[in-house]
Amino acid sequence: MWKSLVATIAFLAVGGSAFAASATNKDAETRTLVVTEGGGKTELALAAGETAEFCPTGCFVTMPNGDLEALTGSETIEISGGVARIK
Repeated sequence: MWKSLVATIAFLAVGGSAFAASATNKDAETRTLVVTEGGGKTELALAAGETAEFCPTGCFVTMPNGDLEALTGSETIEISGGVARIK
């Protein structure tokens, strides 16, 4: 019984981050996304080449060009040339 409990906890810990959205900045300069989640706004600054995971349960994201997108938490965002694309 303990083995199954430990396995379940491990699966949830690993599985939780597997369903988060991610963003990768392929530009040579820092790009910022504004993440609105649970009524609060956070700026997510991504340095050149950086990748970050965020938004595990859904959120709204304002892209570097001002576009607003709704995410469910499983998307991948790629920033290139100052433009963010959801994949």
